[in-house]
Amino acid sequence: MRKFFPFLLCAYGFSALPVAAQQSRLPAMVDQELSSLVATYKSLHAAPELSHHEDKTSALLAERLRSLGFDVTDHLGKYPNPDWKGYGVVAVMKNGSGPTVLIRADMDALPVEEKTGLPYASKVHTQDDSGADVPVMHACGHDVHVTSLLGTAKMLAGLKDQWRGTLILLGQPAEERIDGARAMLADGLYTRFPKPDYVIALHDNADLEAGKIAFTSGYALASATSVDVSIRGRSSHGSRPESSKDPIVMAAEYILAIQTIVSRERSPFDPAVVTVGSIHGGTKHNIIPDEVHLQLSIRTYKEEVRQQILASLDRIARGVAIASGVPEDRMPIVKASETEVTTAMYNDPALTARVISAIQRAIGKDNVVERSPVMASEDFGYLGLENHQIPTMMFSLGAIDHDRITASQNPGAAPLPSLHSGLFYPTPEPTLRTGVIAMTAATLDLMKK
Repeated sequence: MRKFFPFLLCAYGFSALPVAAQQSRLPAMVDQELSSLVATYKSLHAAPELSHHEDKTSALLAERLRSLGFDVTDHLGKYPNPDWKGYGVVAVMKNGSGPTVLIRADMDALPVEEKTGLPYASKVHTQDDSGADVPVMHACGHDVHVTSLLGTAKMLAGLKDQWRGTLILLGQPAEERIDGARAMLADGLYTRFPKPDYVIALHDNADLEAGKIAFTSGYALASATSVDVSIRGRSSHGSRPESSKDPIVMAAEYILAIQTIVSRERSPFDPAVVTVGSIHGGTKHNIIPDEVHLQLSIRTYKEEVRQQILASLDRIARGVAIASGVPEDRMPIVKASETEVTTAMYNDPALTARVISAIQRAIGKDNVVERSPVMASEDFGYLGLENHQIPTMMFSLGAIDHDRITASQNPGAAPLPSLHSGLFYPTPEPTLRTGVIAMTAATLDLMKK
Protein backbone atom coordinates (compact mmCIF):
# COMPACT_ATOMS: atom_id res chain seq x y z
CA MET A 1 0.00 0.00 0.00
CA ARG A 2 2.76 2.44 0.88
CA LYS A 3 4.63 1.68 -2.30
CA PHE A 4 1.53 1.97 -4.49
CA PHE A 5 0.32 5.26 -2.98
CA PRO A 6 3.44 7.33 -2.25
CA PHE A 7 2.93 10.28 0.06
CA LEU A 8 6.13 11.61 1.58
CA LEU A 9 6.02 12.94 5.11
CA CYS A 10 8.38 15.57 6.45
CA ALA A 11 8.64 18.08 9.29
CA TYR A 12 8.75 21.82 8.61
CA GLY A 13 10.08 23.40 11.77
CA PHE A 14 8.14 26.68 11.34
CA SER A 15 6.65 26.71 14.85
CA ALA A 16 9.03 29.39 16.08
CA LEU A 17 7.99 31.89 13.39
CA PRO A 18 5.44 34.64 14.07
CA VAL A 19 1.84 34.00 12.94
CA ALA A 20 1.94 36.21 9.85
CA ALA A 21 5.31 34.82 8.82
CA GLN A 22 4.10 31.22 9.15
CA GLN A 23 1.00 31.87 7.06
CA SER A 24 3.08 33.62 4.40
CA ARG A 25 5.16 30.46 4.16
CA LEU A 26 2.14 28.37 3.22
CA PRO A 27 2.83 28.39 -0.55
CA ALA A 28 6.41 27.28 0.11
CA MET A 29 5.20 24.52 2.41
CA VAL A 30 2.82 23.28 -0.26
CA ASP A 31 5.51 23.48 -2.94
CA GLN A 32 7.73 21.29 -0.80
CA GLU A 33 5.02 18.59 -0.82
CA LEU A 34 3.84 19.07 -4.40
CA SER A 35 5.76 16.26 -6.11
CA SER A 36 4.52 13.82 -3.48
CA LEU A 37 0.95 15.06 -3.85
CA VAL A 38 1.09 14.66 -7.62
CA ALA A 39 2.40 11.10 -7.24
CA THR A 40 -0.45 10.30 -4.86
CA TYR A 41 -2.97 11.84 -7.25
CA LYS A 42 -1.71 9.82 -10.22
CA SER A 43 -1.85 6.61 -8.21
CA LEU A 44 -5.43 7.33 -7.19
CA HIS A 45 -6.36 8.25 -10.74
CA ALA A 46 -5.01 4.96 -12.08
CA ALA A 47 -6.93 2.92 -9.48
CA PRO A 48 -10.50 4.31 -9.33
CA GLU A 49 -13.29 2.58 -7.42
CA LEU A 50 -17.05 2.76 -7.97
CA SER A 51 -19.54 4.03 -5.40
CA HIS A 52 -20.06 1.56 -2.52
CA HIS A 53 -16.73 -0.10 -3.38
CA GLU A 54 -14.13 2.50 -2.26
CA ASP A 55 -12.07 -0.08 -0.37
CA LYS A 56 -8.48 0.81 -1.31
CA THR A 57 -9.11 4.54 -1.52
CA SER A 58 -10.63 4.53 1.95
CA ALA A 59 -7.74 2.48 3.34
CA LEU A 60 -5.18 4.83 1.78
CA LEU A 61 -6.86 7.90 3.22
CA ALA A 62 -7.21 6.38 6.68
CA GLU A 63 -3.57 5.25 6.73
CA ARG A 64 -2.19 8.62 5.67
CA LEU A 65 -4.31 10.57 8.16
CA ARG A 66 -3.31 8.29 11.02
CA SER A 67 0.33 8.87 10.14
CA LEU A 68 -0.28 12.62 10.53
CA GLY A 69 -1.59 12.22 14.08
CA PHE A 70 -5.35 12.20 13.45
CA ASP A 71 -7.68 9.95 15.40
CA VAL A 72 -9.20 7.96 12.52
CA THR A 73 -12.39 5.90 12.27
CA ASP A 74 -13.03 4.06 9.03
CA HIS A 75 -15.82 1.96 7.51
CA LEU A 76 -18.48 4.48 8.44
CA GLY A 77 -21.75 4.53 6.51
CA LYS A 78 -25.12 2.81 6.90
CA TYR A 79 -26.82 1.99 3.61
CA PRO A 80 -30.33 0.66 2.92
CA ASN A 81 -28.74 -2.19 0.98
CA PRO A 82 -26.82 -4.40 3.47
CA ASP A 83 -24.54 -5.61 0.66
CA TRP A 84 -23.04 -2.09 0.38
CA LYS A 85 -20.17 -1.69 2.81
CA GLY A 86 -19.55 1.64 4.47
CA TYR A 87 -16.21 3.05 3.39
CA GLY A 88 -16.49 6.47 5.03
CA VAL A 89 -13.45 7.85 6.85
CA VAL A 90 -13.61 10.32 9.76
CA ALA A 91 -10.35 11.81 11.06
CA VAL A 92 -10.36 14.06 14.14
CA MET A 93 -7.60 16.30 15.48
CA LYS A 94 -8.36 18.20 18.71
CA ASN A 95 -6.23 21.24 19.41
CA GLY A 96 -7.63 23.09 22.39
CA SER A 97 -10.89 25.00 22.70
CA GLY A 98 -12.35 26.62 19.62
CA PRO A 99 -14.68 26.00 16.69
CA THR A 100 -15.22 22.62 15.09
CA VAL A 101 -14.60 22.64 11.33
CA LEU A 102 -15.32 19.71 9.01
CA ILE A 103 -13.61 19.43 5.61
CA ARG A 104 -15.18 16.93 3.24
CA ALA A 105 -13.72 15.10 0.22
CA ASP A 106 -15.62 12.52 -1.82
CA MET A 107 -13.80 9.39 -3.00
CA ASP A 108 -15.82 7.44 -5.59
CA ALA A 109 -15.35 7.17 -9.36
CA LEU A 110 -17.69 6.66 -12.31
CA PRO A 111 -18.51 3.85 -14.77
CA VAL A 112 -16.80 5.74 -17.60
CA GLU A 113 -14.14 4.53 -20.02
CA GLU A 114 -11.09 6.78 -19.90
CA LYS A 115 -9.98 8.11 -23.30
CA THR A 116 -7.40 10.70 -22.26
CA GLY A 117 -4.34 8.71 -23.32
CA LEU A 118 -2.49 9.83 -20.19
CA PRO A 119 0.36 7.58 -19.01
CA TYR A 120 -1.49 7.16 -15.70
CA ALA A 121 -4.94 6.71 -17.29
CA SER A 122 -7.30 4.23 -15.71
CA LYS A 123 -7.56 0.82 -17.33
CA VAL A 124 -9.79 -0.54 -14.57
CA HIS A 125 -12.82 -2.70 -15.35
CA THR A 126 -15.04 -4.13 -12.65
CA GLN A 127 -18.54 -5.37 -11.96
CA ASP A 128 -21.13 -2.82 -10.93
CA ASP A 129 -23.91 -3.49 -8.42
CA SER A 130 -25.98 -5.23 -11.10
CA GLY A 131 -23.11 -7.57 -12.04
CA ALA A 132 -22.38 -5.91 -15.39
CA ASP A 133 -18.76 -5.39 -16.47
CA VAL A 134 -18.03 -1.66 -16.62
CA PRO A 135 -14.98 0.56 -17.06
CA VAL A 136 -14.11 2.86 -14.15
CA MET A 137 -12.61 6.36 -14.25
CA HIS A 138 -12.15 9.35 -11.98
CA ALA A 139 -14.06 11.49 -14.49
CA CYS A 140 -15.32 13.90 -11.82
CA GLY A 141 -12.06 14.68 -10.08
CA HIS A 142 -12.65 12.97 -6.76
CA ASP A 143 -9.00 11.91 -6.92
CA VAL A 144 -8.18 15.62 -6.84
CA HIS A 145 -10.44 16.03 -3.83
CA VAL A 146 -8.84 13.20 -1.84
CA THR A 147 -5.31 14.36 -2.65
CA SER A 148 -6.17 17.97 -1.74
CA LEU A 149 -7.57 16.74 1.58
CA LEU A 150 -4.34 14.89 2.31
CA GLY A 151 -2.31 17.96 1.45
CA THR A 152 -4.49 20.18 3.62
CA ALA A 153 -4.20 17.69 6.48
CA LYS A 154 -0.42 17.82 6.23
CA MET A 155 -0.38 21.61 6.25
CA LEU A 156 -2.74 21.96 9.21
CA ALA A 157 -0.93 19.29 11.21
CA GLY A 158 2.27 21.28 10.67
CA LEU A 159 0.63 24.57 11.69
CA LYS A 160 -1.10 23.50 14.91
CA ASP A 161 0.16 26.56 16.73
CA GLN A 162 -1.86 28.71 14.29
CA TRP A 163 -5.31 27.32 15.04
CA ARG A 164 -7.47 26.17 17.92
CA GLY A 165 -10.48 23.89 18.03
CA THR A 166 -11.43 20.54 16.55
CA LEU A 167 -10.60 19.68 12.96
CA ILE A 168 -12.59 16.89 11.27
CA LEU A 169 -11.57 15.50 7.89
CA LEU A 170 -14.22 13.46 6.11
CA GLY A 171 -13.61 10.97 3.32
CA GLN A 172 -17.08 10.44 1.88
CA PRO A 173 -18.06 7.46 -0.28
CA ALA A 174 -20.83 7.24 -2.89
CA GLU A 175 -21.29 10.89 -3.85
CA GLU A 176 -22.00 9.84 -7.43
CA ARG A 177 -24.90 7.74 -6.14
CA ILE A 178 -25.88 10.72 -3.93
CA ASP A 179 -26.38 8.51 -0.89
CA GLY A 180 -22.96 8.64 0.79
CA ALA A 181 -23.49 11.72 2.95
CA ARG A 182 -26.81 10.43 4.29
CA ALA A 183 -25.28 7.00 4.94
CA MET A 184 -22.60 8.59 7.13
CA LEU A 185 -25.12 10.75 8.97
CA ALA A 186 -27.27 7.65 9.58
CA ASP A 187 -24.22 5.92 11.05
CA GLY A 188 -23.69 8.61 13.68
CA LEU A 189 -21.46 11.20 11.98
CA TYR A 190 -22.78 13.97 14.23
CA THR A 191 -23.40 11.86 17.33
CA ARG A 192 -20.29 9.65 17.45
CA PHE A 193 -18.08 12.60 16.52
CA PRO A 194 -18.19 16.33 17.34
CA LYS A 195 -20.92 18.23 15.53
CA PRO A 196 -19.25 20.87 13.36
CA ASP A 197 -19.80 24.62 13.48
CA TYR A 198 -18.81 24.89 9.81
CA VAL A 199 -18.60 22.43 6.92
CA ILE A 200 -16.50 23.26 3.85
CA ALA A 201 -15.42 21.47 0.68
CA LEU A 202 -13.98 22.04 -2.76
CA HIS A 203 -14.87 20.62 -6.17
CA ASP A 204 -12.70 20.73 -9.27
CA ASN A 205 -14.05 22.66 -12.26
CA ALA A 206 -13.71 21.57 -15.89
CA ASP A 207 -13.83 25.02 -17.48
CA LEU A 208 -11.98 27.16 -14.92
CA GLU A 209 -8.27 27.85 -15.25
CA ALA A 210 -5.99 26.05 -12.81
CA GLY A 211 -4.74 28.51 -10.20
CA LYS A 212 -8.15 30.12 -9.85
CA ILE A 213 -11.06 29.65 -7.45
CA ALA A 214 -14.75 30.29 -8.18
CA PHE A 215 -17.64 30.66 -5.73
CA THR A 216 -21.37 31.17 -5.54
CA SER A 217 -23.10 32.62 -2.51
CA GLY A 218 -26.51 31.24 -1.57
CA TYR A 219 -28.05 28.45 -3.66
CA ALA A 220 -25.31 27.09 -5.89
CA LEU A 221 -26.28 23.57 -7.05
CA ALA A 222 -29.68 22.08 -7.89
CA SER A 223 -31.52 19.22 -6.28
CA ALA A 224 -31.42 15.92 -8.18
CA THR A 225 -33.74 12.92 -8.29
CA SER A 226 -33.22 9.71 -10.25
CA VAL A 227 -36.42 8.37 -11.78
CA ASP A 228 -37.05 4.93 -13.32
CA VAL A 229 -39.80 4.59 -15.92
CA SER A 230 -41.07 1.27 -17.27
CA ILE A 231 -43.10 1.62 -20.47
CA ARG A 232 -45.07 -1.61 -20.74
CA GLY A 233 -46.80 -2.98 -23.82
CA ARG A 234 -47.47 -6.29 -25.54
CA SER A 235 -44.81 -8.15 -27.50
CA SER A 236 -45.16 -9.69 -30.95
CA HIS A 237 -43.21 -10.72 -34.02
CA GLY A 238 -41.68 -7.75 -35.79
CA SER A 239 -43.66 -8.59 -38.92
CA ARG A 240 -46.97 -8.21 -37.06
CA PRO A 241 -46.89 -4.84 -35.28
CA GLU A 242 -50.70 -4.76 -35.33
CA SER A 243 -50.63 -7.57 -32.75
CA SER A 244 -48.50 -5.55 -30.36
CA LYS A 245 -48.65 -2.58 -28.10
CA ASP A 246 -45.18 -1.37 -29.04
CA PRO A 247 -43.33 -0.01 -25.96
CA ILE A 248 -40.45 1.24 -28.10
CA VAL A 249 -42.74 3.55 -30.07
CA MET A 250 -44.42 4.64 -26.83
CA ALA A 251 -41.03 5.29 -25.23
CA ALA A 252 -40.07 7.48 -28.19
CA GLU A 253 -43.33 9.43 -27.88
CA TYR A 254 -42.83 9.76 -24.13
CA ILE A 255 -39.27 11.05 -24.43
CA LEU A 256 -40.40 13.78 -26.82
CA ALA A 257 -43.50 14.64 -24.80
CA ILE A 258 -41.68 15.16 -21.50
CA GLN A 259 -39.50 17.82 -23.13
CA THR A 260 -42.49 20.14 -22.82
CA ILE A 261 -42.57 19.89 -19.02
CA VAL A 262 -39.86 22.50 -18.59
CA SER A 263 -40.66 24.56 -21.70
CA ARG A 264 -44.47 24.68 -21.31
CA GLU A 265 -45.42 23.76 -17.75
CA ARG A 266 -42.88 25.71 -15.70
CA SER A 267 -42.10 29.38 -15.35
CA PRO A 268 -38.78 30.30 -16.98
CA PHE A 269 -37.88 31.89 -13.64
CA ASP A 270 -37.95 28.43 -11.99
CA PRO A 271 -34.97 26.56 -13.47
CA ALA A 272 -35.44 22.85 -14.06
CA VAL A 273 -33.91 20.05 -16.11
CA VAL A 274 -35.42 16.74 -17.26
CA THR A 275 -32.85 14.39 -18.79
CA VAL A 276 -33.24 10.86 -20.15
CA GLY A 277 -29.91 9.21 -19.51
CA SER A 278 -30.61 5.60 -20.43
CA ILE A 279 -32.94 3.52 -22.62
CA HIS A 280 -33.09 -0.27 -22.51
CA GLY A 281 -35.53 -2.42 -24.42
CA GLY A 282 -35.71 -5.40 -26.73
CA THR A 283 -33.40 -8.30 -27.54
CA LYS A 284 -33.52 -8.84 -31.32
CA HIS A 285 -34.16 -7.09 -34.62
CA ASN A 286 -37.50 -8.77 -35.34
CA ILE A 287 -39.07 -8.91 -31.87
CA ILE A 288 -41.29 -6.16 -30.47
CA PRO A 289 -40.61 -6.36 -26.72
CA ASP A 290 -42.95 -6.28 -23.75
CA GLU A 291 -41.23 -3.43 -21.97
CA VAL A 292 -38.76 -0.55 -22.29
CA HIS A 293 -36.95 0.84 -19.27
CA LEU A 294 -35.86 4.49 -19.05
CA GLN A 295 -33.61 6.14 -16.49
CA LEU A 296 -34.21 9.85 -15.93
CA SER A 297 -32.65 12.61 -13.88
CA ILE A 298 -34.62 15.69 -12.83
CA ARG A 299 -33.07 18.81 -11.33
CA THR A 300 -34.72 21.81 -9.70
CA TYR A 301 -34.11 24.42 -7.03
CA LYS A 302 -37.59 24.42 -5.47
CA GLU A 303 -39.20 21.37 -3.86
CA GLU A 304 -42.62 22.28 -5.25
CA VAL A 305 -41.17 22.34 -8.76
CA ARG A 306 -39.64 18.89 -8.20
CA GLN A 307 -42.98 17.48 -7.06
CA GLN A 308 -44.79 19.01 -10.04
CA ILE A 309 -42.28 17.49 -12.49
CA LEU A 310 -42.66 14.06 -10.89
CA ALA A 311 -46.45 14.33 -11.25
CA SER A 312 -46.08 15.40 -14.89
CA LEU A 313 -43.79 12.46 -15.67
CA ASP A 314 -46.45 10.09 -14.37
CA ARG A 315 -49.35 11.88 -16.11
CA ILE A 316 -47.64 11.96 -19.50
CA ALA A 317 -46.62 8.30 -19.26
CA ARG A 318 -50.24 7.31 -18.63
CA GLY A 319 -51.43 9.57 -21.43
CA VAL A 320 -49.11 7.98 -23.97
CA ALA A 321 -50.16 4.50 -22.86
CA ILE A 322 -53.88 5.32 -22.99
CA ALA A 323 -53.50 6.85 -26.45
CA SER A 324 -51.87 3.60 -27.59
CA GLY A 325 -54.64 1.44 -26.18
CA VAL A 326 -52.64 -0.14 -23.38
CA PRO A 327 -54.91 -1.88 -20.82
CA GLU A 328 -54.98 -0.63 -17.24
CA ASP A 329 -52.98 -3.56 -15.91
CA ARG A 330 -50.11 -2.63 -18.26
CA MET A 331 -49.96 1.07 -17.47
CA PRO A 332 -46.43 2.53 -17.16
CA ILE A 333 -44.62 2.50 -13.83
CA VAL A 334 -42.92 5.77 -12.85
CA LYS A 335 -40.85 5.52 -9.67
CA ALA A 336 -38.68 8.20 -8.09
CA SER A 337 -35.67 6.80 -6.24
CA GLU A 338 -35.68 7.07 -2.46
CA THR A 339 -31.88 6.80 -2.28
CA GLU A 340 -30.56 8.57 -5.39
CA VAL A 341 -31.97 11.96 -4.41
CA THR A 342 -30.40 15.10 -3.03
CA THR A 343 -31.51 18.58 -2.08
CA ALA A 344 -30.30 21.85 -3.60
CA MET A 345 -26.94 22.94 -2.19
CA TYR A 346 -26.83 26.20 -0.25
CA ASN A 347 -23.63 28.12 0.43
CA ASP A 348 -24.16 30.09 3.62
CA PRO A 349 -23.54 33.74 2.62
CA ALA A 350 -21.69 34.73 5.80
CA LEU A 351 -19.47 31.65 5.72
CA THR A 352 -18.89 32.10 1.98
CA ALA A 353 -17.77 35.70 2.48
CA ARG A 354 -15.34 34.68 5.20
CA VAL A 355 -13.88 31.71 3.29
CA ILE A 356 -13.49 33.69 0.07
CA SER A 357 -11.84 36.59 1.88
CA ALA A 358 -9.24 34.20 3.32
CA ILE A 359 -8.65 32.59 -0.08
CA GLN A 360 -8.26 35.98 -1.75
CA ARG A 361 -5.55 36.87 0.74
CA ALA A 362 -3.83 33.56 0.06
CA ILE A 363 -3.88 33.44 -3.76
CA GLY A 364 -4.78 37.01 -4.77
CA LYS A 365 -8.12 38.67 -5.54
CA ASP A 366 -7.54 38.41 -9.30
CA ASN A 367 -7.55 34.62 -8.98
CA VAL A 368 -10.99 34.44 -7.33
CA VAL A 369 -14.17 34.86 -9.40
CA GLU A 370 -17.88 34.76 -8.62
CA ARG A 371 -20.13 32.55 -10.75
CA SER A 372 -23.86 31.98 -11.19
CA PRO A 373 -25.65 28.87 -9.86
CA VAL A 374 -25.66 25.77 -12.07
CA MET A 375 -27.94 22.75 -12.45
CA ALA A 376 -25.33 20.19 -11.39
CA SER A 377 -25.99 18.43 -8.09
CA GLU A 378 -24.14 17.20 -5.00
CA ASP A 379 -25.07 15.48 -1.76
CA PHE A 380 -22.71 17.77 0.17
CA GLY A 381 -25.67 19.90 1.29
CA TYR A 382 -26.97 17.08 3.51
CA LEU A 383 -24.03 17.73 5.83
CA GLY A 384 -25.63 21.06 6.75
CA LEU A 385 -28.73 19.21 7.99
CA GLU A 386 -32.34 20.25 7.38
CA ASN A 387 -33.04 23.98 7.00
CA HIS A 388 -29.29 24.71 6.83
CA GLN A 389 -28.73 24.21 10.56
CA ILE A 390 -24.96 24.07 10.04
CA PRO A 391 -23.36 26.65 7.71
CA THR A 392 -21.86 24.92 4.67
CA MET A 393 -19.79 26.19 1.76
CA MET A 394 -18.24 24.57 -1.32
CA PHE A 395 -15.95 26.44 -3.70
CA SER A 396 -14.84 25.51 -7.22
CA LEU A 397 -11.22 24.69 -7.98
CA GLY A 398 -9.89 25.48 -11.44
CA ALA A 399 -8.38 22.40 -13.07
CA ILE A 400 -7.57 23.25 -16.70
CA ASP A 401 -4.33 24.80 -17.93
CA HIS A 402 -4.42 28.16 -19.71
CA ASP A 403 -3.39 26.81 -23.12
CA ARG A 404 -6.25 24.29 -23.26
CA ILE A 405 -8.78 26.95 -22.30
CA THR A 406 -7.41 29.35 -24.94
CA ALA A 407 -7.45 26.66 -27.64
CA SER A 408 -11.07 25.78 -26.87
CA GLN A 409 -12.09 29.39 -27.50
CA ASN A 410 -10.82 29.43 -31.09
CA PRO A 411 -13.50 29.44 -33.83
CA GLY A 412 -14.51 25.88 -34.69
CA ALA A 413 -12.56 24.37 -31.82
CA ALA A 414 -14.04 21.52 -29.79
CA PRO A 415 -15.32 22.55 -26.37
CA LEU A 416 -13.44 21.50 -23.28
CA PRO A 417 -14.47 18.04 -22.04
CA SER A 418 -16.91 18.33 -19.17
CA LEU A 419 -16.88 16.44 -15.90
CA HIS A 420 -18.13 12.86 -16.42
CA SER A 421 -16.50 12.77 -19.85
CA GLY A 422 -13.94 10.09 -20.69
CA LEU A 423 -11.76 12.88 -22.11
CA PHE A 424 -11.69 15.05 -18.97
CA TYR A 425 -8.45 15.44 -17.09
CA PRO A 426 -7.14 18.14 -14.73
CA THR A 427 -3.65 19.62 -14.85
CA PRO A 428 -2.33 18.16 -11.58
CA GLU A 429 0.39 20.51 -10.31
CA PRO A 430 -1.38 23.90 -10.31
CA THR A 431 -4.75 22.35 -9.46
CA LEU A 432 -3.48 20.56 -6.34
CA ARG A 433 -1.28 23.45 -5.29
CA THR A 434 -4.15 25.93 -5.41
CA GLY A 435 -6.58 23.51 -3.76
CA VAL A 436 -4.32 22.86 -0.78
CA ILE A 437 -3.38 26.52 -0.31
CA ALA A 438 -7.00 27.68 -0.58
CA MET A 439 -8.46 25.06 1.75
CA THR A 440 -5.68 25.48 4.32
CA ALA A 441 -6.02 29.26 4.31
CA ALA A 442 -9.80 29.05 4.70
CA THR A 443 -9.52 26.61 7.60
CA LEU A 444 -6.84 28.65 9.37
CA ASP A 445 -9.12 31.67 9.21
CA LEU A 446 -12.11 29.79 10.61
CA MET A 447 -9.98 28.31 13.42
CA LYS A 448 -7.53 31.10 14.06
CA LYS A 449 -6.42 31.86 17.59
